[in-house]
Amino acid sequence: MTFRSTVFVALPNQESRWLGHFLLPGIFDGEHYFQIEAISPGRVRFIHGEKFSGILVALAKSKLEGETKSGLIAMNQALKIQAEAT
Repeated sequence: MTFRSTVFVALPNQESRWLGHFLLPGIFDGEHYFQIEAISPGRVRFIHGEKFSGILVALAKSKLEGETKSGLIAMNQALKIQAEAT
C-alpha cells in the first residue's frame, strides 16, 4: 500500500508522529510514532507504535497481525542492534 503521510509531531530527541492515509482519510489510516524516553544517564527507552483506523482495517486484520507486525518487529530488532553497536 502507498500512504500519503502528514507529520504532526517532530520533537528532536523526543518524538516523531505522522498520520498516513490510503486513498482518502477514513478508508485506511495509520498513525505511526517513535518516542524516546530517558530512563537513566546514557540510557533511553525507544517506543515504536502504530494505530490503524478506517473502514478497511477489519478487512486487513490478518495482514496487519502477520506481515505488518513481523516487519515492524524486524525493524525494531535491527534498530536495537545498530543502536547498541555504537
